[in-house]
Amino acid sequence: QVQLVESGGGLAQPGGSLRLSCAASGFTFSSYAMSWARQAPGKGLEWVSGIYDTGSITFYADSLKGRFTISRDNAKNTVYLQMNSLKPEDTALYYCVKDLEPRRVGASDYWGQGTQVTVSS
Repeated sequence: QVQLVESGGGLAQPGGSLRLSCAASGFTFSSYAMSWARQAPGKGLEWVSGIYDTGSITFYADSLKGRFTISRDNAKNTVYLQMNSLKPEDTALYYCVKDLEPRRVGASDYWGQGTQVTVSS
């Protein structure tokens, strides 16, 4: 069965960095786009970033461009989210998401359990 296991969350200071990882199994990882989404306390789900199957094309929410970087290692079945210049408003539960197609992000069928990111001094 499809499994998406996130790690790397935790407490960071404003201006700090964290790197999230998502280990995928149960499907042909290199054949699907992958995304990250988040849900802040008391708010709805927000799509954060996506990456095509080969890793050649990436997408970001407009508010995050320049601070977050998505990447993937198809040999390790892992997708990453490097988060820099963190702000308190980045505090959220971050989810790894399997997309439905290799070169389309934002339409998904499986989600991980999430990893908590808290940005606070």
